Amino acid sequence: MNVILLGPPGAGKGTQAKLLQELCSILQLSTGDMLRAEVAAGSVLGKRAKEVMDAGQLVSDDVLIGMISNRIDQPDCVNGFILDGFPRTTPQAEALDQMLDVKGLKIDHVIELSVDDEAMIKRITGRYTCSKCGAGYHDEFQTPSVDGICDKCGGNKFSRREDDNETTVRSRLRAYHEQTAPIIAYYRDNDSLDIVDGMADIEQVAKQLAEIVV
Repeated sequence: MNVILLGPPGAGKGTQAKLLQELCSILQLSTGDMLRAEVAAGSVLGKRAKEVMDAGQLVSDDVLIGMISNRIDQPDCVNGFILDGFPRTTPQAEALDQMLDVKGLKIDHVIELSVDDEAMIKRITGRYTCSKCGAGYHDEFQTPSVDGICDKCGGNKFSRREDDNETTVRSRLRAYHEQTAPIIAYYRDNDSLDIVDGMADIEQVAKQLAEIVV
């Protein structure tokens, strides 16, 4: 079974992909991880990608599709895969379908984690982590039992990601909606799109996904 998870940054795609990986025994694939692996291996695609990145440019769609093609040929993808956050544009979606068709494969489920933008902004801008152990907290939804003290390790220093600010989050959400709207229409037209409530608790989102794929 081959699955695509769509959703804006912070929607929980990575978390849900890991849960699906365990539930369905299919492999979560990250284009970023694949890109780094190809570069580290010094493959033809990796060398092409490194040249582009060193020049400060975006890696082309054909390189990305080529990396995915190589990766899903590996034995650990025999049961299928989960693409987390890819494709991002309609041409990428079309190229992915064409590549899979050549292999006699297809995407079985495209699932969008639908979110409320204002609630998502609150969710992202309020999160912070313990600098010592990495435990996650939130200004409103998950504060330490004792103010200023990490529940897990007792540390008293916390940090926030620089890009977890309202201006950056709004920009990322806007870019996602602009780029992804055509993809949603593309998969809806192909009758392969499901939408789940990405604002629900992690367990509830996982339950929604399981009902679709199992």
